[in-house]
Amino acid sequence: MRIRTLAVGLMVGSLALTACGKEGSPTDQGSAPQQEAAQDVTVAGSPTFDKMKAAGRVSIGVKEDQPGLGYKDPTTNEYSGFDIEIAKLVAAKLGFGDDKIDYKAVPSAGREQAIAAGDVQYYVGTYTINDKRKEQISFAGPYFVAGQGLLVKADNTDITGKDTLKGKKVCSVTGSTPIQKVRDEGLTEPGNIVELQQYSQCISQLDAGQVDAVTTDDAILKGYAAQETDKFKIAGEPFSDEPYGIGLPKEDKALRDKVNDILQASIDDGTWQTIYDNTLGKSGAPAEKPTIERY
Repeated sequence: MRIRTLAVGLMVGSLALTACGKEGSPTDQGSAPQQEAAQDVTVAGSPTFDKMKAAGRVSIGVKEDQPGLGYKDPTTNEYSGFDIEIAKLVAAKLGFGDDKIDYKAVPSAGREQAIAAGDVQYYVGTYTINDKRKEQISFAGPYFVAGQGLLVKADNTDITGKDTLKGKKVCSVTGSTPIQKVRDEGLTEPGNIVELQQYSQCISQLDAGQVDAVTTDDAILKGYAAQETDKFKIAGEPFSDEPYGIGLPKEDKALRDKVNDILQASIDDGTWQTIYDNTLGKSGAPAEKPTIERY
């Protein structure tokens, strides 16, 4: 189950117009039809859901700097992208319409703490499921699978894949799975690893020549490459599988099961496909439906 070419056409078709701010920009992702909030929803045994119900609102952790996935328009302050639509779908099925959602942008390094502390009820934002994170939180899903890649300057001929990173400065966000993979596999020297708070900061450093490559999921990188094809390109092939899950409080099995049911139903009834087609599917690349993991 690999979705490694999904972002190319999307970002060429929709993000290439970003500079114009017209239809097709990251702020106009062709959102899926709004989900009608379910009425009188109950999730027995879920303290997290009880908190939402008492507040009459849901707080969702997201990313805001990932075109096509989780992006906040600086002009309108509106959120768009595949992850945002998945977040809205779950909220609707839990009984919370769009007007009852509070999005909270949380950087990668702060995700587990935000979930554990109850700052957000769940998190949807290119959040790779792995065993280390499961020690602190739990996951529903996966709802999507991507792969780790490399972004370099368009005229770079030295970096052709992960095995050519020795001696090169590599940037990603603090706490992310991709930068940990670079570190664990010794793909470059520790002193050449640069960790920042946002991918956009890494892109700026790449543009300025302060780093040689940016690494994260290929869906994200292809978006940046398509925005400025004269400046950036993807180097080599993806070198991992990154299953994206919805982050939830660790002990709240009732809510996790409910969210998994929502995701499974969306796959079975075609809603997931509609969301994909209206966001990442604009790439023209097909996607395999994810297989929900239950534990």
